[in-house]
Amino acid sequence: MAELTHFDEGGRAHMVDVSGKPVTDRVAVAEGWVRMRPETLALVTEGTAKKGDVLAVARLAGIMGAKKTADLIPLCHPLPITKVALELAVDQGLPGVRITATVKTTGQTGVEMEALTAVSVAALTVHDMLKAAEKSIEIGGIRVVLKDGGKSGRYEAG
Repeated sequence: MAELTHFDEGGRAHMVDVSGKPVTDRVAVAEGWVRMRPETLALVTEGTAKKGDVLAVARLAGIMGAKKTADLIPLCHPLPITKVALELAVDQGLPGVRITATVKTTGQTGVEMEALTAVSVAALTVHDMLKAAEKSIEIGGIRVVLKDGGKSGRYEAG
C-alpha cells in the first residue's frame, strides 16, 4: 500500500509540503451522476423546474465548488486554478444527469480534489433544485477518471 502523505511520522494529520516539487501543468477529470424518475428528469429537459434552469445553475455551482475546495477540505492546498469546465448531460437511460468536471492548473500539486468537488457540488445542486418534485433522487459514481501531470504521471480509470 502506498504511503499516506497526509500523516507525519507520528501519525498526525498535516498539510503536505509541496515547496520542493516542480511546477508543472496539471489536469484532472472527475465524473458522477444524479439519478431520478423520468417525470422529474422531464422538468430538467422541458425547463419547467420551479427553481429555474437546473443544468445552468448546477454548472455554475460546480465551478464555484472547485474554486472553494481548499476552504472545504482541510488538507488541500489553495491552488491557482486556470480552468474549470463542467458538462452536464441528460441521460434518459439512467434516467438522470451525468456530470463531468475538468480542472486545470499550473502548480506543484494536482487538482483531483477540485474536480471531485466540482462534480459533487453540481450534483448536490441538481438535487436541491429538484427535491420538491422527488425525494428519492440518488447521487453516485463520483470518481476521478483522468489525472495527469506531476511526479506520479498519468492515470486513466479503466
